[in-house]
Amino acid sequence: MPHYRLSEVARLFGVSDDTVRRWVDSGQLSAGRDSGGRAVVDGAELAAFAKAGATEVPDPSGVGRSARNRFVGLVTDVVSDKVMSQVELQCGTQRVVSLMSTEAVRELGLEPGVLAVAVVKATQVVVETP
Repeated sequence: MPHYRLSEVARLFGVSDDTVRRWVDSGQLSAGRDSGGRAVVDGAELAAFAKAGATEVPDPSGVGRSARNRFVGLVTDVVSDKVMSQVELQCGTQRVVSLMSTEAVRELGLEPGVLAVAVVKATQVVVETP
């Protein structure tokens, strides 16, 4: 099982090294030592910690749907031409980009600062490892 140094955990979670140290000191995460004496967190434990701490932002649309992959965020950029638009949302730490018709952008009132929900319904998901 992989192990992650505290600085790697911090980057993965978008927090400071000090925050990760506080998680370890408070017992929220346990850390061992690698062969170089550096503090490391077991990958399986880190995955469980990530899942337990994940908070879903409530979907403000109030629409029921079968798609499970919904990302609530703020529109940060819209680039449009006469026919097509690129809409960028910041959903937590994730950037989601959608291509849609400029007509749809106008109908939805999408512009920077608008709260929106990106719904992803895909038949394939590509997973890569370093």
